[in-house]
Amino acid sequence: MSGQIPVKPTADGIAASATAAKKDRGLPPVHLWNPPFMGDLDMQILRDGSWIHEGGRINRPQLVRLFSTILKKEGENYFLVTPVEKVGITVEDVPFVAVDVDIAGDGDGRVLTFTTNVEDTVEAGPDAPIRVERDGESGEPAPYVMVRAGLEARIDRKSFYRMVDAGEEREVDGEAWFGVTSKGAFFPMIPAKDLS
Repeated sequence: MSGQIPVKPTADGIAASATAAKKDRGLPPVHLWNPPFMGDLDMQILRDGSWIHEGGRINRPQLVRLFSTILKKEGENYFLVTPVEKVGITVEDVPFVAVDVDIAGDGDGRVLTFTTNVEDTVEAGPDAPIRVERDGESGEPAPYVMVRAGLEARIDRKSFYRMVDAGEEREVDGEAWFGVTSKGAFFPMIPAKDLS
């Protein structure tokens, strides 16, 4: 290491490495990459899904999409990972926003397919669960769906209302819950007693 000057990671450098590693239209195999940690990048993802770099919003959808494909979560921390470097970024809530939902079928055959702000699609089910947190003060529900490898999307209000329209009441651990079914899995959203 003697005589070498550490190179500070840059968004352009990460983008170039990610582009070089991308072989096709599929997602890069970030789970297989374990490069050295190069420090934190001044980049954050806001609650509304906006990506901010050095205080300015990244307005190029293709660049946001590229960065989203190399995003990795380890514990509670988020990183952009390429085959040659790993940099830390800040995520305000979760990295994605589910901006639409397609609801097909009914009963246990129903499938909810979410589309995110970065054009990922995911079918909710046992491998992509839906969870709902309640705000401690307002009681307002905050719904999320797993997109991939620990990365979640917050479900936007209009999509949540469409889920509620498709919901039903079922018993979970002896308690009545209102929730939604997708790919045979029931996801409780609101205790039934809170609906009256």
